[in-house]
Amino acid sequence: MAEASTEQRTSWHALPTDEVLDHLDSSSDGLEDATAKERLRETGPNRLEDSGGRPWWRRLLDQFNNILIIILLIAGITAGILGQWVDAAAIFAVVLINAAIGFIQEGKAEKALQSIRSMLSPEATVRRGGNRKTIPAEELVPGDVVLLESGDGVPADLRLLSARRCRMEEAALTGESEPVGKQTDAQPEDADLADRSSMAYASTLCVHGTCEGVVVATAMDTEIGHISRLIESVDTTQTPLQQQLDQFAKVLAGGILALAAAMGAFGVLVHERGIQDMFMAGVGLAVAAIPQGLPAIVTITLALGVQAMARRNAIIRQLPAVETLGSVSTIFTDKTGTLTRNEMTVNAIAMADNDFHVSGVGFTPEGRFSRGRNADEDGTPVEPENEDLLGRLLTAGVLCNDAALRQQDDTWTIDGDPTEGALLVVAAKAGLAPDDVRQEYCRVDDIPFESERKYMATLDEPVDGGDPVIHVKGAPDVLLDMCDRAVGGDNNGELDRDRWHERIEDLSSGGLRVLALASKPADTADTLEEADVESGLTLLGLVGIMDPPRDSAVSSVRECQDAGIRVKMVTGDHALTAQAVATEIGIAGTGGTLTGHDIEEASDEELRDRVLDINVFARAAPEHKLRLVEAIQDHKQVCAMTGDGVNDAPALKRADIGVAMGVQGSEASKEAAEMVLADDNFSTIVAAVREGRRVYANIRKTITFLLPTNGAESLAIMIAILAGTLLPITPVQILWVNMVTAVTLGLALAFEPAEPDIMQQPPRDPKEPILSLFLLWRVLFVSVLLVAPVYGLFLWLQQWQGASVELARTAAVNMLVIGEVVYLLNTRRPLASALSWNGLFGSRRVWLAIGLVLLIQLLWTYTGPMQWLFASDALSLAHWGLIWLAGGIIFLMVEIEKAILRAMKTSKSESVTSAAARRAD
Repeated sequence: MAEASTEQRTSWHALPTDEVLDHLDSSSDGLEDATAKERLRETGPNRLEDSGGRPWWRRLLDQFNNILIIILLIAGITAGILGQWVDAAAIFAVVLINAAIGFIQEGKAEKALQSIRSMLSPEATVRRGGNRKTIPAEELVPGDVVLLESGDGVPADLRLLSARRCRMEEAALTGESEPVGKQTDAQPEDADLADRSSMAYASTLCVHGTCEGVVVATAMDTEIGHISRLIESVDTTQTPLQQQLDQFAKVLAGGILALAAAMGAFGVLVHERGIQDMFMAGVGLAVAAIPQGLPAIVTITLALGVQAMARRNAIIRQLPAVETLGSVSTIFTDKTGTLTRNEMTVNAIAMADNDFHVSGVGFTPEGRFSRGRNADEDGTPVEPENEDLLGRLLTAGVLCNDAALRQQDDTWTIDGDPTEGALLVVAAKAGLAPDDVRQEYCRVDDIPFESERKYMATLDEPVDGGDPVIHVKGAPDVLLDMCDRAVGGDNNGELDRDRWHERIEDLSSGGLRVLALASKPADTADTLEEADVESGLTLLGLVGIMDPPRDSAVSSVRECQDAGIRVKMVTGDHALTAQAVATEIGIAGTGGTLTGHDIEEASDEELRDRVLDINVFARAAPEHKLRLVEAIQDHKQVCAMTGDGVNDAPALKRADIGVAMGVQGSEASKEAAEMVLADDNFSTIVAAVREGRRVYANIRKTITFLLPTNGAESLAIMIAILAGTLLPITPVQILWVNMVTAVTLGLALAFEPAEPDIMQQPPRDPKEPILSLFLLWRVLFVSVLLVAPVYGLFLWLQQWQGASVELARTAAVNMLVIGEVVYLLNTRRPLASALSWNGLFGSRRVWLAIGLVLLIQLLWTYTGPMQWLFASDALSLAHWGLIWLAGGIIFLMVEIEKAILRAMKTSKSESVTSAAARRAD
């Protein structure tokens, strides 16, 4: 027997069945048990490999994979070696707390969705040694003969040996929305995966008929296994925030180390201070400059974003994806079920002598019939029960149909194909209850729909003893060739093919999917063969079926466009239908439509040149999505891609944000995606983008809030070293301030609501540094505002008031905390004024955080254990009065700075407008 890898490369679909069996050393009776056991030892069990995600210990170690954390660890170890046990313990405590927060939150995110579950059936019915038996699917080996019937999942890749009216649901693998017919004839060697009708593939489902097939590939050698390997090989990229934080950390670390070394050397050489003292001062500078609470706050803010999105039906699988959503500039979206409701609805009916419009959308059988192509063309109401020919067409649609219309409470649903369901709903709107119609006829035989034939036919016999009738529905161009007359009309039923083709084109150009319905008297009441329906049919008419847009789709697309986000539709529908739907939703654009064939023919350079200008991609297969993602990313666009099939998984993984469908999506697509839609709704993507922008804005607010504290602490230590005085705040006190204020005051900013105009702003540039010029100025400005009263109060108490070092440092620490408290109110609105009721008191969480931090500081200042641990001392009311006075001045100074910046921005905007007006003149 050939090796498994060789078998995987073999074009099994192109070989006759006898050659396949010979190659696998098997027969139609299957393998003997002993042979199967021997092969199982060679090939291994039939199951997909599962990466299992990151183990817990790896997630834990990753929390320390940060250069700033590494610097803190080195500082802590060195402090311990030098006997500074309190400082060392405080540093290690901060590092461990930060790691614990990140570890717990990432663990929750990884459990938001289970890893890829087995896509192979748990059991398989096989023929071994001529005997039929059921075995665990894991025990299948190449050469086994598998028996399938309606409802069975395909447990391995099979070359079909026999098939009776067999249809397979292959949407998860190939993207085909309709079940495809299967047969045993060899297919061309270069046939696409979706066209290999002689094969049945693992992870697909038999939905009609029966078949037998010989196993040609198992486990990772199957097509689904091949895609699984492809997913692993697709490179993923860091999110913009990860890139920015990494770059920020490297620059900050380099600056901290250089500055600490320079300050230490200055103290030793200029002020002749001891090396150990200066080393600890350098440690203090490093501790002061590093925003220890930032990683924890970023993680918590992202985790809160995950929870908020989950409430909006967007399940986020990876924390950084929350922030990436905020920078999305292009969204590739499916049409059916995402932009539309996936509730196919008959909108128009064309007959030889009448056109009808049908109102109402969805599966609820409520609507009215009116004469005319459109509702406003004529609008004359029609009573369907008085239209005999219309009733004949609707009856044919009910009988030549495998779907069922169900009502549960007030909700109507379709069991089966939505397109077939649309025919049941329109009949019910006309007063023809599908169940009643079917009770009047007995289906004798049928020819199921197959992609090669493009039609379905049924042989129906009236239960009252009337003559049997053949009913046919299918692609209109195919049925026109099978018809020789049309019912009704002025020419005694003569079939005007040119006129009917014009009507088909008219319906298609309106975004409708067109089906034709036909019938003929049956020559026999026993069986139905293809020869019975290939000629002599009477055309009953055409039905135009629409998939109505979701109510929220148009507004959500407009919201994206206002936010500078391109929305591009990728669908398997016909180009005319895709263009019509895109126009209705508002995304058609001026670039026209690109088909899947065009994508295949285009080179990478050609596709890259066209992808920006084209918003509609029709007749596109899942494998085209990966090329579209790569083409748009070549333009440095941050893109989201939706998908639901196994074949979509590589594109979902390659995209900056892969979005899988939670209702219709395969497990492989969910595993590859960063986000899963619980409702398959495009508006949920837009809501997630809005939330991502809010999260990023709040992270920036947090950074703007935290860094001035570090800047003030660093400046205070630098001033002390340069002046040769005592440090106003010790390293352990610095750690206390940074962690306490970060997890209280800093965390309060994570709950800030989105700015009103957040979706009117363009997507941010992923290369934009996390510290823009504005933020850098704000950090420097506030750092100076904070350090002045901190260092000034320390010197005034210690040198001019004769206070103890402990008391002076306690006042300095509390001054720093109160400065942060008032600056928090400034930061809620980075540029807008905070001097309003909403600006000051609009956030309950902010004031809860302020109250908590004030209580903690009182305990820190006045309780014995805290005084012993942090060398603090009790302050008087006069001290507190000075501290709060200085805090008020800080608040007002920042508000004055904001007012100046607003005036400068307004002046600049007016200058640009004036210059544009002059150029227009």
